[in-house]
Amino acid sequence: MRGTHTYVNDLRRQVFTEIARLAYEGGDYSRIDDLPYKIIPGEVAEHRENVFVERAIVGERLRLAIGLPLRPISQHKSVSEGIDESAIASKYFDPPLVNIIPFACNACPPKQIRVTDSCQGCIAHPCKEVCPKNAISIVKGKSVIDQDKCVKCGKCIEQCAYNAIIRIERPCAAACGMDAIESDHLGRAKINYDKCVSCGMCLVNCPFAAIADKSQIFQLIHAIKEGHEVIAAVAPAFIGQFGREATPYRLNEAMKQLGFSKVVEVAIGADLCTVDEAHDFLEKVPAEQPFMATSCCPAWSVMAKKLYPDFAPYISMALTPMVLTARLIKKEHPNARVVFIGPCAAKKLEASRTSVRSDVDFVLTFEELQGMFDAKEIDFASMPDDDKFDFREGTASGRGFAVSGGVAKAVAEVIKELAPDRELLIDSADGLRECRKMLALAKAGQRNGYLLEGMGCPGGCVAGAGTIQPVVKASKNVQEYAKQAESKSSLKSHYLDRLPEVME
Repeated sequence: MRGTHTYVNDLRRQVFTEIARLAYEGGDYSRIDDLPYKIIPGEVAEHRENVFVERAIVGERLRLAIGLPLRPISQHKSVSEGIDESAIASKYFDPPLVNIIPFACNACPPKQIRVTDSCQGCIAHPCKEVCPKNAISIVKGKSVIDQDKCVKCGKCIEQCAYNAIIRIERPCAAACGMDAIESDHLGRAKINYDKCVSCGMCLVNCPFAAIADKSQIFQLIHAIKEGHEVIAAVAPAFIGQFGREATPYRLNEAMKQLGFSKVVEVAIGADLCTVDEAHDFLEKVPAEQPFMATSCCPAWSVMAKKLYPDFAPYISMALTPMVLTARLIKKEHPNARVVFIGPCAAKKLEASRTSVRSDVDFVLTFEELQGMFDAKEIDFASMPDDDKFDFREGTASGRGFAVSGGVAKAVAEVIKELAPDRELLIDSADGLRECRKMLALAKAGQRNGYLLEGMGCPGGCVAGAGTIQPVVKASKNVQEYAKQAESKSSLKSHYLDRLPEVME
């Protein structure tokens, strides 16, 4: 489903736009109760069984976009319940970050092998013959699968000459690399938060718009309106996310129109992270540890620590690009509020950690930022442009962090310059399921001496839950933008001499 523009994308965008508009306009926030009627007008439902359910779902999504919790279904509460308390100029939301709206869930069946109407009732019935659990019987000439016996091996699928047997699975569960999607007593999806790492892949793969994460748009705009100096730290994956017309120059100008005082490229933090991880690897592998894993993806690092606690010391201690950039900003602007704007839902939880919360004040996704642009009716195509404008801060290596393999490539280039005779083994994986396979190989001792790069989203940061553009297109945009950088290697970063300062 990802990469295809659907009604779900439109709904998410409408919600973020209305919340941004609400915050910018101010006044009596109880008018949020009217927004479900604005977003879902009329009397006839287009996508659900009735218009009341559609509006109720929109109401919950509006609340989550403000950082408010879901309302209990068994009690009457208005959409605006608690909104005044959330109208503050600082981070606001209580866990969990990712939420399933119960009555929006379709209660899709869990993983099953099913016989469809395409079954021709052949007399060979090879599906029955190959089933290792005798789960298939022939009823009135047609194949029938006993779901209690079926082990989902798929051998029957391979044998059917008519492609009449299919495998189905909840899209959210299929997208979850942590197997954190379970079922409640009504068969609806629920999240096991002991397993969840908040990567957000479930929310962008649910075809029913039943899953959403909490946002900080409302609070960020309040910080801007109260006159705080708010500086945006924009992740390398930004290029092209807001359309072809949103060039770096226009984006920089549009951000100022939103109220940001300055825009900084997070690629500068990626460069510092690269150099720190390279030194880390050279010092510790294999002298102190068998391998080293990159640290920049919070979903990947949290997953590794959850599944393999013994590996925690092997994950690089380097600060992430987000944190390094935020620290650089606050060294120069100690009273500023820093908002990280990027592709990732999990960064919201990273920014809430005790060790990070003083560095990063807010986290927004590209999708949420688009809502702010829409609320202010910013039209990139009508803005003047300077096609020679470039942030001119990040190197090609730092900008390349956004695509799968980019982190390891950047670190490898630095290691090659620092220790040209050092043999470097690299393995990288994107998507948590593939990351788990890589960790299993490490557990078996088959990745000793390696630098391991893990990315929680399939395709890397350009595929994060908060992105707008298709992965292939976004990857190409990032690679082209990286080529335009003045310097190629992270060792050429103008900020390299400040690494000890921000590591304090």
